[in-house]
Amino acid sequence: MTEELWPVSDVLAFLAGRWRVERTVRDLAADVTGTFSGTTDFTAESTAGSTAGSPAEGGGLLHFESGTFEWHGVARPAERTLRYLPGADGDGTAVVRFADGRFFHDLDLRTGHHVADHPCSADLYRGEFTVYDADRWRTVWRVKGPAKDLRLVTEYRRA
Repeated sequence: MTEELWPVSDVLAFLAGRWRVERTVRDLAADVTGTFSGTTDFTAESTAGSTAGSPAEGGGLLHFESGTFEWHGVARPAERTLRYLPGADGDGTAVVRFADGRFFHDLDLRTGHHVADHPCSADLYRGEFTVYDADRWRTVWRVKGPAKDLRLVTEYRRA
């Protein structure tokens, strides 16, 4: 069964708020699978001129993910922070940066689907983003190179 795509005219407005996150991490070389379960909050980087959880005028969203990562039967707390900034043309797209400001990837969900590449040393991260409806989207990252052979599938549901 193929699900239809749900176009998103403004990625920052779509993402704003809290999402439940379920991720499967598969190390294809070692034939090992781990899981992450938690939440992701997309909140305005600056509250001036914005409503709670929505991007400030001209500003972006802070993406804070926290939860529990289980790997080799051991559960540990895990978290990460990213920054989602408006695309260059104010066209509803976004630029995703790491917490320290380094570029990660572009994000354009106007068709409901986007593919992004991120080279990291000799490894290549290829992300596929799919939106199913106003409250559900998914990412699939394939990481391949001399250091890694991974597949990460993350399901997001609006909390």
